[in-house]
Amino acid sequence: MNRIKEFFHRHKSLVLYALFGGVTTVVNFISFKLCNVLLGDEWYLVSNVIAWLISVIAAYIVNKLWVFESRSWHLRQTLYEIGTFFSARLLSLGVEELGLFLLVDVAGMSGMTTALLGLTFSGEMVSKFLISFFVVAINYFFSKLVVFKRK
Repeated sequence: MNRIKEFFHRHKSLVLYALFGGVTTVVNFISFKLCNVLLGDEWYLVSNVIAWLISVIAAYIVNKLWVFESRSWHLRQTLYEIGTFFSARLLSLGVEELGLFLLVDVAGMSGMTTALLGLTFSGEMVSKFLISFFVVAINYFFSKLVVFKRK
């Protein structure tokens, strides 16, 4: 039990990022799926941007308060964090949009479906899942090293 506590304390931000990042990733995927149902699969890039906006707002709040424990609400500090957080997330959105376009339109995954555990996933959703590993890594490093860095 002591080893688990020691690991948690040594890697607290990474463990909490994985936990809360998982929650915001689920929010992102559900938002993406709902938007795809409402707008249609052909609007998957628009659906992705809407899902991104919803999940980035949620991610900023949990990252600020619980993952990186940035307790300052001074206007200058908060504006810096919001600006750098959204800027970094815009970069990862660009990576995700490009990856989705390449997998869905160029590689032809748009017409594919995959069944897993009784659920059917579109090529767009499978593509989003594959790209999410890169996006999560980019977001963690920018959040830890730029946005919420310890002074």
